Amino acid sequence: MSWTRGVLAVLAVCVLLLTGSAGCGSGDVEEPEAGDSATPVGKLIDATDEEGRRYREVDAEHAPEIGIEVQPEADDSWDVRLTVRGFRFSPDGTEAKAVAGRGVAHLFLDGDLLTRLRGPHYRIPAGLVPRGTHQVTVRLYADDDTVWAVDGEPVENTADITASDAEPTGATRPEEIEGLTVTEPAADR
Repeated sequence: MSWTRGVLAVLAVCVLLLTGSAGCGSGDVEEPEAGDSATPVGKLIDATDEEGRRYREVDAEHAPEIGIEVQPEADDSWDVRLTVRGFRFSPDGTEAKAVAGRGVAHLFLDGDLLTRLRGPHYRIPAGLVPRGTHQVTVRLYADDDTVWAVDGEPVENTADITASDAEPTGATRPEEIEGLTVTEPAADR
């Protein structure tokens, strides 16, 4: 009897194909509206970044995620490490089209673009970070230069860093604090 089940399955597929119930042209597929991306990778919205790049809206469930950690180094440079989830960095020369969960990261210092990253590591040279507190922001872009976004906000993350002078200030030199007596260790006398 197993051959009859096989014949019935083939007949059922043929009926579906002939009646158009199996998909193509069935009318169940929504056509893209004006302003929608023609690709199945999110929806282009009117919001843009500072440089005019449009946001590519994806639902939170399928959105890539980015984390950033910035650590000072002994030479006063800053080590940037990115962690990604649902995202792959595209190699140089990748075709300029949006592919779900793929692209590059742009790294900003106080809102100014530092570099485009195709990997999770970067070293910010000491000379680029003057004394004070700064924001280092990483934002994800698709290969077509659109910004990955969720709920109208770019997929990004920010870390605050504080750079200080290499020389200690007067407040950190014990001998210069008024009213403090400094005694030398016995071995130095």
